[in-house]
Amino acid sequence: MKKRILLGALLLLIAFANKNFAANKTIENQSSNTTGSDVTVTPISHATAVIEFGKEVIYLDPTGGQKAFEGQKAPTYVLITDVHGDHMNPKTLKALDLSNTVIICPKAVSERLSEIKAKQIVVINNGEEKSFGGFSIEAIPMYNLRKEALRFHQKGRGNGYILTVNGERLYFSGDTEDIPEMRNLKNIDRAYVCMNLPYTMTVESAASAVLEFKPKQVYPYHYRGSGGFSDVAKFKELVTKGDKSIEVVQLNWYPKR
Repeated sequence: MKKRILLGALLLLIAFANKNFAANKTIENQSSNTTGSDVTVTPISHATAVIEFGKEVIYLDPTGGQKAFEGQKAPTYVLITDVHGDHMNPKTLKALDLSNTVIICPKAVSERLSEIKAKQIVVINNGEEKSFGGFSIEAIPMYNLRKEALRFHQKGRGNGYILTVNGERLYFSGDTEDIPEMRNLKNIDRAYVCMNLPYTMTVESAASAVLEFKPKQVYPYHYRGSGGFSDVAKFKELVTKGDKSIEVVQLNWYPKR
């Protein structure tokens, strides 16, 4: 009898462990995509991602060196939000083959790319929208509001971006607080929103903004600050409690390498 009980308990433990392993493995390799969407977003780390649709491959804020992009297709575009090293990383840009790549960035970034060899550098600043064949990019302001954080991100220097592909609108916040320009966004299908102190904003501020502009889906990203990781579980709880129609999707932006 005791042997049967012990065996049953052991089998339950094995099943539970396998379930957790499978779940963790799914998160580790997960990319964001919606049913019928033309766009796949694969997290690399922190603020870095690979965006794919059709024949286009966009590296967003590429960091981590060439090794971080092993197994990824070569970029047709590189999209950079700001001048800080976790967004504009010269060492990584030099390591990548950008001979057939267009870099899209704000003016402040372009002024620091004199040693980077790329097919073309296109400057886009706050409030501008530019088309690139089968997609368009709109530059959204990103900046700090709290007095103690104003030194990190001044208005007008960096960009958040709205990427529009076949009518689907994806918003990447860049480094920002819950600014009016974010709160006033309309018709966002997927929002990738930062939340880390002291550089950007709290999970409460991020949730409040999301509840105001109401994207269909929201993905916490860029959530490691000076004190460690932000409480993304709390962010999800706040958003879900405020509006159950907004789906909060958690991807793994900090894989073990």
